[in-house]
Amino acid sequence: MPDRELDIVLYGATGFVGALTAVHLARNAGPDVRVALAGRSRARLEALRIELGPAASRWELVTVDASDAAGLRALAARTRVLATTVGPYAAYGKEVARACAESGTHYADLTGEVLFVRWSLDELDARARETGAAIVHACGFDSIPSDLGVLLTARRAAADGQGTLAETTLLVRSLKGGISGGTVDSMRQQAIALRSDPATRRVVSDPYGLSPRRSEEPSSNGHRKGGVLGRLRRLLPVDRDPGTGRWTGPFVMASFNTRIVRLSNTLSDWSYGRELRYREVTDFGSGPMSPVLAGSMAVGLGGAVAGMSFSPTRALLDRFLPAPGEGPSPETQAAGRFRMDIHATTTTGARYRTRVGADYDPGYGGTAVMLGQAVLALAQDDSVPQRVGVCTPASALGEVLVERLRGQGFTFDVERESSSDSVG
Repeated sequence: MPDRELDIVLYGATGFVGALTAVHLARNAGPDVRVALAGRSRARLEALRIELGPAASRWELVTVDASDAAGLRALAARTRVLATTVGPYAAYGKEVARACAESGTHYADLTGEVLFVRWSLDELDARARETGAAIVHACGFDSIPSDLGVLLTARRAAADGQGTLAETTLLVRSLKGGISGGTVDSMRQQAIALRSDPATRRVVSDPYGLSPRRSEEPSSNGHRKGGVLGRLRRLLPVDRDPGTGRWTGPFVMASFNTRIVRLSNTLSDWSYGRELRYREVTDFGSGPMSPVLAGSMAVGLGGAVAGMSFSPTRALLDRFLPAPGEGPSPETQAAGRFRMDIHATTTTGARYRTRVGADYDPGYGGTAVMLGQAVLALAQDDSVPQRVGVCTPASALGEVLVERLRGQGFTFDVERESSSDSVG
């Protein structure tokens, strides 16, 4: 990359998560990192820079709209890395990502939208590879814990000579924090698109819908192998492990995260394994209320998705769900945390457990740290990006980002389980 005037541009800096990311950069970037804050309102950018204190006093401010293709292209050409928190990305992210792909500028976002990533692969991947830009999607709670956790599990199994991953399940053990208004809006917009366009429904329903080498992936029928239990897990969102007695239910981010993990496997020439079968669920324990809680989660999520697909019910839901730009209080954020376990069985029969977690609100403070560290890695670490074009966090940043996040208090621990260990 030729020398640029700036190292990092944070676009959408005055939004809720954008401002948290700006705080993280002010604390961690260091005085030699040239940062600019970008958004639509000069007054709000100036107010944010004042709030950030002396560390940000010399940061440049840039006003540009998400629809201003020329302005975004000019901005991208000035910086090494551009991060954006402006969603929904299918509505407000395309020109930002395109500007980076055209300018050879590394890019990071927080998207959890299958359709946006699919668009990016189709429209930007070839150009980004020509210019040397890494277009890194899903650099927040969607989908760094999943993506990096499975990466580490696969590499540990390979280092032990235990083959590649087969049945692999992420269990959400503990999750405390608010849901982002931006995340809700992304779900809303995708639900609208799915209802109006059958082609988008085919993409979203395909477990390998993000694969750039779809013909080399398993067919839908092939993916559905796994016996009666595997079929029941897909048909019934609530399940009970007969060995441990623990109940599981759906995880709201599973439909996106699982596709990002599968994309990482494809981008690494299936280094995780051709036999990888990956899913994500929430652990509700083994108590008498566990099946009720799991069932309530399934009904609630199903109802929310269905409700967002129709105008009358969508208007009703909008009265209760957070709006874009809204978020929890600092006290609520401070109490946030998440804990996840990834259980994997390899092609040799070896079993591994990977613990992933942090004492951050996952959708806000934790996401700001994950995005901030991804951006700093792209700007500062010579060994990344590990590939260019449209990427996932695992394929572009890998263990470099793992180590950075460990330095911020995140847990990424892999251990091999004995035959007597329980997944409960």
